[in-house]
Amino acid sequence: MISLTADLTDAKGTHARGFLFYDAECDFCIKLARLVAPILKRRGLALAPLQDPRVSALLGLQACDLLRELRLVLSDDRASGSAYAQYGGADAVVALANEIWWARPVVWLSKFPGGLGRLRDLYRWVAQRRKCAAAHCSLPHPAGQS
Repeated sequence: MISLTADLTDAKGTHARGFLFYDAECDFCIKLARLVAPILKRRGLALAPLQDPRVSALLGLQACDLLRELRLVLSDDRASGSAYAQYGGADAVVALANEIWWARPVVWLSKFPGGLGRLRDLYRWVAQRRKCAAAHCSLPHPAGQS
């Protein structure tokens, strides 16, 4: 379990198997987050904004790097303590699809030769066209990343 109380946001005592972090200043991201919230909740996953200052510290990323793509953090049930796995962008979408039985075709597509690369390209294409806080970041996008 990952605790928002100790690691991420406010003192509400929210605990989950994992969290999907999204850009809370992006209308597109907010709409998607609202759409998937009930689906995530049924699977023990929760939503949290990337803008929370504790998220940057938890993931070890600067604010502008955080806002370039959604992030998924899942507790690693095989490890003891507070071990977790972290995914970003298209890799997060694939990891999330693996948690949802009817979305598993996305996982299967990622297994084909070049499939994950194409999904990453698609994710970058969509991410570059959204209107959000990441667009106002002064740092240039690293080569090959969204």
